[in-house]
Amino acid sequence: MTNTEIASGLGEINREGGRVSVDDKRMINCRADVNQLLPLKYHWAWEKYLAGCNNHWMPTEVSMQADIALWKSPNGLTEDERRALKRNLGFFAASESLVANNIVLAVYRNLTNPECRQYLLRQAFEEAVHTHTFQYIVESLGLDEGELFNMYREVPSITDKAAWALAYTQHLEDPDFRTGTPETDQAFLRDLIAFYVVFEGMWFYTGFAQILSLGRRNKMVGIAEQYQYILRDESIHLNFGIDAINQIKIENPHLWSPGFQAEVRTMLAEACELEVAYGRDTMPRGLLGLNADLCEQYMHFITNRRCAQIGLAPVFAETENPFPWMSEMMDLKKEKNFFETRVIEYQSGGALDWD
Repeated sequence: MTNTEIASGLGEINREGGRVSVDDKRMINCRADVNQLLPLKYHWAWEKYLAGCNNHWMPTEVSMQADIALWKSPNGLTEDERRALKRNLGFFAASESLVANNIVLAVYRNLTNPECRQYLLRQAFEEAVHTHTFQYIVESLGLDEGELFNMYREVPSITDKAAWALAYTQHLEDPDFRTGTPETDQAFLRDLIAFYVVFEGMWFYTGFAQILSLGRRNKMVGIAEQYQYILRDESIHLNFGIDAINQIKIENPHLWSPGFQAEVRTMLAEACELEVAYGRDTMPRGLLGLNADLCEQYMHFITNRRCAQIGLAPVFAETENPFPWMSEMMDLKKEKNFFETRVIEYQSGGALDWD
């Protein structure tokens, strides 16, 4: 049986194969049967799968009536607020699909552990729910569908981010790509960092701050509520990615060489600058108590935080979080959500490491 067949779990059945033990399991390049979930080795992955299931939601559960009225009102939002909202929706609308494609086409087939794959199946569904969310918002507000969903190809500050991320996954999408050498294993680890640490762990945060700031001012509360649910999902995605990256490092310490660490720190610095440029594009004059300079400071804070989570030295000088209220947005272990539009029981928030 080839390594490809072993990794996929779709090869011929070995009728003389022994039972899988915990010690047989590995994150990558595992020769144990990936179809056997038990015995569990990576309990953190299974716990995140359960947390995702407990946090199930659908966008259509959230009323958009107040948002529709405010959007249609000539004095409901300023032109800067409308610009920021549309750019925000444009970035997220395609980004969730890009992340989902990466999970399905690159990450799933190279992560050779059934507990992790179980979580990835849940995450892929959540990415579909998030894409559904933006369709629901666009349809509810009567926005130009082509404009919003094609922004990732038409607005440079959005295109630049998407192009940067896709560059790290294109060769993994090659059906002939295989892990198993230091070079290909590092390529896969690099892909995990690009999509989990950068895409979901850095680039979503300016957008979250903008929309949740609207909600704190009682504007577009339906969209803000949906973003809060997305933020909860993304926080688990990020924590799963961090755990997966760190576990691969533990099992393959030779991959985490000084040269590779320096490369990753450069990646995070570049990604931060792209997000800063996006902030300046979406808020040229500042709004809602936010401005591009504060968002730049916030991204420096977030970037350093991500470095610490994967064991790297900080990229930027130590800085304070200029948006401490964002931590409150993420502390979802409470009986009602922030906007008190409906009662929600958050079952797993207290178990996560929020930023």
